[in-house]
Amino acid sequence: MTVPLLAVHDVRKHFPGVQALAQVSLSLHAGEVLAVVGENGAGKSTLMKILAGIYQPDAGEIRLDGTPVRFAGVADALRHGISLIHQELNLAESLSVAANLFLGREDVWGGWLRLLDNRRMTHEARALMDRVGLHCSPETRVGNLPPGQRQLVEIAHALALSSRILIMDEPTSSLTQQETSRLFEVVGQLRRSGVAIVYISHRLAEVQQIADRAVVLRDGRNAGELARGEINRDALVRLMVGRELGEFFHKREQPLATDRVRLQVRALRFTGGPAEPISFLVHGGEIVALAGLVGAGRTELAEALFGVRPVLAGAVLLDGQPVNIRHPRQALAAGLALVPEDRRHHGLLLDESIQHNIGLPNLDRLSRLRLVSRQREAALAREGCERLCVRAPGLGQPAGLLSGGNQQKVVLAKWLARQPAVIIFDEPTRGIDVGAKSEIYALMEQLAQQGTAILMISSDMEEVLGMSDRVLVLHQGRLTGELSRPELSQEALLRLATGGARA
Repeated sequence: MTVPLLAVHDVRKHFPGVQALAQVSLSLHAGEVLAVVGENGAGKSTLMKILAGIYQPDAGEIRLDGTPVRFAGVADALRHGISLIHQELNLAESLSVAANLFLGREDVWGGWLRLLDNRRMTHEARALMDRVGLHCSPETRVGNLPPGQRQLVEIAHALALSSRILIMDEPTSSLTQQETSRLFEVVGQLRRSGVAIVYISHRLAEVQQIADRAVVLRDGRNAGELARGEINRDALVRLMVGRELGEFFHKREQPLATDRVRLQVRALRFTGGPAEPISFLVHGGEIVALAGLVGAGRTELAEALFGVRPVLAGAVLLDGQPVNIRHPRQALAAGLALVPEDRRHHGLLLDESIQHNIGLPNLDRLSRLRLVSRQREAALAREGCERLCVRAPGLGQPAGLLSGGNQQKVVLAKWLARQPAVIIFDEPTRGIDVGAKSEIYALMEQLAQQGTAILMISSDMEEVLGMSDRVLVLHQGRLTGELSRPELSQEALLRLATGGARA
């Protein structure tokens, strides 16, 4: 048996409160396309960052050509021939294609003058571009290229570094069907030339089409491996799922949903969203999950409802009344709140106190003649912190010094002070510990019991199954199906989330 080009054996990686990888192993041969598949949070990205030198493993072994290696950093991994092409491309858009291909290692002449040898770089750039089928001038500004051609620039850049292993992270997430087909042709050419490719994708049909083997991760562990002839959507889904629900979920026997429709979305289209309009409704007392894989368009939909992203067509009704939301201020006035996915960047002022963060969106209720009552602000903050059990030395504590769970509670406290009719929770428990999760789940149940309509966006399968009365499933921005509680299962969710039809 030939020695694998790359072998990973029992690699582990731990972050505070999270075991990201636990004894993960895989192998990769020259000229092979290996798909690495798993749910969000399965450990795929952590493993790839270890292979690319971004992270150091806590334990385990990596071998190249049978020889143990340990990468000191990204540059070290590149010297060993491993390149990671991120989902968000790392290109200098203001520079030409040729300049990007040779950025940081430019050809120079003239001795100490170090003059750029543009003629030679252009000639070498053309050869690299021909190899990946990039048909434009080397002098073309990268920012003027469509997404598919930018992806080819990244691949050409990796080849310019003599990479033997390319790691592609969701390479088709922003490509058209035609661009995707062209990318697959390039992958086929690279495979035939002996380049090994690690292909990460949530699009299971692509995995079935392009992979020689598929390794499935679940909860940071190996869940199974499929050979070429065994790869299909059902087999992949069976390996991707299988977790027991957490004990802190307390499913109600009957949904609390009332007949009162609190949020209704009619044929909504928005900037950056799908061409096909989206329609759905959420009743008071109901927790409706918006599920889908990374890139499905869930956060974009939430931003459109909250006035962050422009609405192009359609209607939104709150408690039966049409609302024209063009700014978050209007959303709050209408009774709709958004707990954002990235609380540190979009939910809090990290350098400001807990009191100020909770008071900021409620200044209209705390001020008189444009003068803010600090006493009333402190009372509001104290009430919110007591209700949500925020653990902090005092109201003056900067939000940035709180734990993730307490930061999330502060975000919740500022919105709950406005008593919204509808709350959108975007990844409500991402990056927080189990205890804080349990408290937030209890709060969501309490809000539902009070008649609040809750739209929950979550990539956590346990969370979706444990908290939802209904689930709306998105795939590439399109609403592919709706599942009631009796219909909920991991298999059914993943089938719809990966573009399949209902069973």
